[in-house]
Amino acid sequence: METSILQQIKNKAGRLIGPQLLHTGRVLEVRVWKPATIIEIDLHLPLVDMRQWTEVPYIKFRVGDSCYRDYTPFGWDAETATCSILIDAAHEGCGSNWAKQLHAGDAVQYIKIGDTRQAPHPTNLVVGLGDASSLGHLLALQQLTLPRIRFDGAVLLGSQHVGQLVKDYFRSPLSILTSPYELADWLAEQGYCTAHTSFYLTGNRQLVVELRALLRNLGHSNIQTKGFWS
Repeated sequence: METSILQQIKNKAGRLIGPQLLHTGRVLEVRVWKPATIIEIDLHLPLVDMRQWTEVPYIKFRVGDSCYRDYTPFGWDAETATCSILIDAAHEGCGSNWAKQLHAGDAVQYIKIGDTRQAPHPTNLVVGLGDASSLGHLLALQQLTLPRIRFDGAVLLGSQHVGQLVKDYFRSPLSILTSPYELADWLAEQGYCTAHTSFYLTGNRQLVVELRALLRNLGHSNIQTKGFWS
């Protein structure tokens, strides 16, 4: 199959990014969640001032020749310039292939650190909803929400075992659910206050669209969304 015109443009743009524009960090540790397909990577990014992260950030990593992917750091420590990322490696692609071959001590390159324009509301209950592709985003939102008791939410994961890992590793209040239908029932049962609850929807675009429609049917209007390509 011939490379599409759009992909040719992307490849050319990638080749135009010179080494002088790339920044370097280092892998501290790699953990593969078994039997899941999630890869957790601890990083040292000495050039990054993480004290400036007041919105959920993202980092555009170089994951291959002319190939870049955005990942959300979470669990960061500004004093040591360290953070972690989670990569859902269930699907083949340059991002998951890159994550699978990383080891402690490897160098990583990134071109940009930006923000997703999602910051927790200063006083409302903050409710994050997403799936495996946005777990890091939800954990970053949890970290930014102060005090922590204002954070709640749910995430769709492939198994309850993976959910228990989230509970054990991150002490997260996120409810672990396994299907969109279960998530819809869970939302209806929560009885969140429409005036004082802010929702943050992330993950697969179709899921985000369906969740937004569901929340509006429940009378909620304080909704922010960020959909990812599946």
